[in-house]
Amino acid sequence: MRTIVKFLCCTGLLTGLASFGSAAEMTMKGMISDSMCGASHAKMMEMHKGMKTDHDCTAGCVKAGAKYVFVSDAGKVYQIANQGKASLMKNAGESVSITGDVNGDTITVSKLMMMKH
Repeated sequence: MRTIVKFLCCTGLLTGLASFGSAAEMTMKGMISDSMCGASHAKMMEMHKGMKTDHDCTAGCVKAGAKYVFVSDAGKVYQIANQGKASLMKNAGESVSITGDVNGDTITVSKLMMMKH
């Protein structure tokens, strides 16, 4: 009986520790973009002359079915788990500081602030 209790305690402890290791809250600087364009809107803006800014391009691509993504200043593209955040559309194509739980190449946004130019 004691062995079973010890096993269950260790299993519970390891499961709890694994859940902490799977996501880490981070704050990064970068840009809100879309899954069609990623780090650069140049090609899409060349094809669609009505898109004059990164904001226009991101909003247009999302309207066409793309998802919001975050492109860090280091160039890494993160998928955004919580696509429904109103601040994503407001800050589309803009330089931002983003805080959230990062798990691999996916971030769940908890805070988003536009960077001052």
